[in-house]
Amino acid sequence: MNPHHAFLQALSDVLPALSIKTDTESTQHWGRDWTVHFSTDCQAVLFPKSTEEVATIVRLANEHGTPLVPSGGRTGLSAAAVASKGEVVVSFDKMNHIGQFYDADRMVEVEAGVVTKALQEFAESKDLYYAVDFASSGSSQIGGNIGTNAGGIKVIRYGMTRNQILGLTVVTGKGDILELNGGMLKNATGYDLRHLFIGAEGTLGFVTKALIKLEKQPVNLTAMVLGVPEFNSVVALLDRFGKALNLTAFEFFDQIAVDKVIAAGHTKAPFDSQAPFYVLLEFEAMTEEVLDLAMSVFEQCAEDGLIIDGVMSQSVGQLQELWKLRESISETISVFTPYKNDVSVLISHLANFISDIEQIVKDNYPDFEICWFGHIGDGNLHLNILKPANLSKDEFFEKCQTVNTYVFDTVKKYKGSISAEHGVGMTKKPYLTYTRTQTEIDYMKAIKAVFDPNGIINPGKIFD
Repeated sequence: MNPHHAFLQALSDVLPALSIKTDTESTQHWGRDWTVHFSTDCQAVLFPKSTEEVATIVRLANEHGTPLVPSGGRTGLSAAAVASKGEVVVSFDKMNHIGQFYDADRMVEVEAGVVTKALQEFAESKDLYYAVDFASSGSSQIGGNIGTNAGGIKVIRYGMTRNQILGLTVVTGKGDILELNGGMLKNATGYDLRHLFIGAEGTLGFVTKALIKLEKQPVNLTAMVLGVPEFNSVVALLDRFGKALNLTAFEFFDQIAVDKVIAAGHTKAPFDSQAPFYVLLEFEAMTEEVLDLAMSVFEQCAEDGLIIDGVMSQSVGQLQELWKLRESISETISVFTPYKNDVSVLISHLANFISDIEQIVKDNYPDFEICWFGHIGDGNLHLNILKPANLSKDEFFEKCQTVNTYVFDTVKKYKGSISAEHGVGMTKKPYLTYTRTQTEIDYMKAIKAVFDPNGIINPGKIFD
C-alpha cells in the first residue's frame, strides 16, 4: 500500500484538478534523471500548474511528513532529481509558460518548466540571446538549470546560470511563497536570498518562476578547431587567443572523443591530420580586422609549435559542423556507460592538475579507455572512463569508485571543486568534504533547517 495515501487523498480533496500519476511507468519515468547509479522508488508524480498549487502541495506534505523531490527535464548527472526512497515527485512539466517580457530591461519572466531551447528561441524572436547553452538544451528545464547553477559552453563570456537570474519566485520548504529581488540590477537591502536557491539542487524549496536577463545577439560567430600536441599547448592557446580576441567559448577534447563522434556519424574529421588534443574556440568576428588578428595569432602559435593543424569556419553551416565535434561527445559516449567526473580548478593550475590526473588514470586504469573533454576557458574538465564490454555495470562502477579518492585528493590539492556544473546530488555527496570544510557544511545544514525545518524537500541530496 502507498505509505503516502493520506497525503495524496488530501491533495485530491484540496486540489481536485491536480494531475497525479501513480502507475509504475510514470513513477519510473519521472522519478529518475540521467544517472544510472541509483534505483527508482517513487510513490507518485504530481503536476502542479501554478506557484499557489506548489505551495499547497508543500504545506500538505509537511502535515503528512511526505518527502518531495523536484523534477524538471531530468537531464542531471548527479542524482539530485532521483526519488530513491519512496518520495513523491513534483514535476514542473505543466509550468512551462513564458510570461511577461520587459523590453527596456532585456528581461523575461519564465516558469520553472520552460525548456532551455524554448527560452533561447524566444530570445532570438526578440533579437536577443539567452547565453546558457549545453548539449541537453532541448530537454533541460530552467528550474533544473537554476537548481544546479548550470554552466555550459558560453561561461567564459557570459558566466553561469547565476549570472542570468535577476529574480526568483520560490516556495520554501515550509510552503511560504517568496518573490526575490524583483528583477532589479541594484538592490542593496540586505541578504539576497535568490542566490541561496541557485545551486541548492531543490533542497531549500522549489523555484517556480524566474526573471531572466537576456543578452545582445552575438555578431558573426566564428569558430576555430585546432589540433595541439600536448595539454600544455591548450593552456598556452587560451592565454594567447584570450588576450587577442573577445572569446565566447573555449572548449577542449581529445582524439578518443573525436574518434567516437566520427564513428557514430555525427560529423567528419576537421582536417586530415590527427592530434592528441583539440581546442574549439569561438569569437565574434565583427570586422575583417578581427578575422585578420585571429589568423595572425594562429600563424604565430603554429610557428611556435603549439598547433599541429587547424581550420576556421567560413559560414554558419561550417560553424555548426565544427561545434558537432564538441556537442556530440556526451551523447556519443553514453552507449559506453561512462563513469564521469566533473571537476574544476583555477586555470593557472590546469596543466599540472591534468598531468597528475593522467598519471592516476594510467596507474589505476591501464586497460580502460579514457575520454577527456571540458570547458577549459573556465577551468572545467570532464573525465570520462568508458566501460569495457566484458565488465558488468556494477563491476565497472566498483572499479572506478576505488580511485575516486585519488582524483578528489588531487582536486583538493589544487583547491578545486569536485563538481563544477553537475551538482552534488547523491553521486558526489560522499566526497563533499574534498571541496567544502566541515564548518561550511554545518552552515549549509543550518540554512537548510531554516527553509525546510521538517526536512521534506529533496532529502538526502548534497548532504544527509
